[in-house]
Amino acid sequence: MSRHDKTLQKILRGTADANISFDQLCNLLKWLGFDERIRGSHHIFTRKDVEEILNLQAKADKAKSYQVKQVRNIILKYKIGGEND
Repeated sequence: MSRHDKTLQKILRGTADANISFDQLCNLLKWLGFDERIRGSHHIFTRKDVEEILNLQAKADKAKSYQVKQVRNIILKYKIGGEND
């Protein structure tokens, strides 16, 4: 299992939202096909088949827990990261 798969499983479980590294979250989104644009401290992720725009900011070196939840909801809503993706 790759580190991206491990991060994805950790996010989907939803038991450690406050302990996800910001870099891990950004790398996972890029691995899942999102394009990243950086404006100051804002990391903006878009994907052509996803309506929502993810606007993430780090809190120290961790991702904010509500933003991890937003990412989880997008992954589940669009079924991203599965075998058919």
